[in-house]
Amino acid sequence: MMKRKILLSAVVVFAAASSALAQGNGLAGIQDATNMVTSYFDPGTKLIYAIGAVVGLIGGIKVYNKFSSGDPDTSKTAASWFGACIFLIVAATILRSFFL
Repeated sequence: MMKRKILLSAVVVFAAASSALAQGNGLAGIQDATNMVTSYFDPGTKLIYAIGAVVGLIGGIKVYNKFSSGDPDTSKTAASWFGACIFLIVAATILRSFFL
């Protein structure tokens, strides 16, 4: 019984040590992950630009409606929608330049 426990313990230690030594430095895995993440930036940037264009169109329509109805806070609405569009474009550009 005691020999069996010792043998089983030795097998477990050997299996753990051999799998730990087989891992390597993980450089290939890190490189694959980097390639996967950087491959998403072009479509992501284009998606953010498209969202910015849609937000700009919606904002333009809302500002036009406020201007047509004579609402006094038209300039505030225009500034907020314009700021949102600029933020989306600048955020996409900065993220792209930061990570790539």
